[in-house]
Amino acid sequence: MRDHGGNIDAARARWGGRAEDWIDLSTGINRMPYPLPPLSTEAWTALPTRAAMEGLIVAARQAYGTQAAVLPVAGAQAAIQMMPRLRPPGIARVLAPTYNEHAASLRAAAWTVEEVSMPAQLAGADLAVVVNPNNPDGRQHTPADLQALAERAGLLVVDESFADPYPHLSLASETPRPGLVILRSFGKFYGLAGVRLGFVLGHEDTIGKLSAMAGPWPVSGAAIEVGAKALADRDWAAATIARLASDCDRMDALALRAGWRLIGGTPLFRSYRVPDAAAAQAQLATHHIWSRIFPWSGDWLRLGLPGSAAEWTRLEGALAG
Repeated sequence: MRDHGGNIDAARARWGGRAEDWIDLSTGINRMPYPLPPLSTEAWTALPTRAAMEGLIVAARQAYGTQAAVLPVAGAQAAIQMMPRLRPPGIARVLAPTYNEHAASLRAAAWTVEEVSMPAQLAGADLAVVVNPNNPDGRQHTPADLQALAERAGLLVVDESFADPYPHLSLASETPRPGLVILRSFGKFYGLAGVRLGFVLGHEDTIGKLSAMAGPWPVSGAAIEVGAKALADRDWAAATIARLASDCDRMDALALRAGWRLIGGTPLFRSYRVPDAAAAQAQLATHHIWSRIFPWSGDWLRLGLPGSAAEWTRLEGALAG
């Protein structure tokens, strides 16, 4: 089932209010985004140049600490849509529960998809998918374990969309190999999901195939300028990682007082076990705070982290009431 957070229209249809009245915590998008820089006129009026694209790639390589080949794409989702086309359809195994677009995209491309619960069960698949750290439970896997797994699968896709606060978890610094592909999201950590920017890291042969699929202008001029500027700002990234870590502690304390139990998460979202997920979501929605529940669980609820002081105050009141 292709269900997603961010469906604020559905929340408004049931609980009313204007879009600006709502605090959308149903996604893992940073609500304190990178400040948008001024953009050149050419970003809107001209096709992106090779030089501009190369500048973005250099910024991504430096930010992610990689020497791998890099392909900018219109968000990690665009890369997920392309992954099934890298190999002929066969047996794909996805470490679950996780972001549902991986399995859905593979099934749509005629792959036989098996969702498994243990990393060892991924071995032998023609294509295996691991989200690290995982969404929604935050499960983590070491680079060494993933490298070993890559030797036991035809193609290993590691989705690092939430890895920015965890550089030690990333495979980006490892020597690129043909059987390993790494996906990175820009919009989540930098809070600029509307820019639609992400990256695929891998062996030059693999990235060459994906580049041919993506075409000559896979991202916009605006995305190139914003991305290059933000990725080069390592001071902002370091300060944001520190703030998010503190905010996680604050969120977990609020949830504990509400009687919720932490399942796991990342510095961009927290997942809790609650007595009744639908009831908890409805309670928050009456305060125009939108959360994420899952069709496969009656007691899991996921929350992104509030941004401003006013948002934190509203959340505290909603959980207290």
